[in-house]
Amino acid sequence: VQLVESGGGLVQPGGSLRLSCAAFGFTFGDYAMSWVRQAPGKGLEWVSAISWNGGNIYYAESMKGRFTIARDNAKNTLYLQMNSLKSEDTAVYYCAKDTEYVPKLSCDYWGQGTQVTVSS
Repeated sequence: VQLVESGGGLVQPGGSLRLSCAAFGFTFGDYAMSWVRQAPGKGLEWVSAISWNGGNIYYAESMKGRFTIARDNAKNTLYLQMNSLKSEDTAVYYCAKDTEYVPKLSCDYWGQGTQVTVSS
């Protein structure tokens, strides 16, 4: 199993970024997926999760209305569209594979992460 994130970078407050996570080595469409982040000096923070077919989507409260999770099972890819970014969104963002087809937040594989920095 391999998860490869991309799309991070430096963005000004109020800006947008779209993260991608390419999945390899398992049947992507059979599992729920999550995005998790870690800000400098802080612990892991769950961001969002999506079920195997996109029918169930969940967000952490502070991301609602700003972030959108999506998946393309034909492309084995998970996405996170981030709008209205704030300095407190600065973190390393990881995608993670769940152990079931609906989000249980019991992730068994993680990507290497992509850095998102929100700064003027």
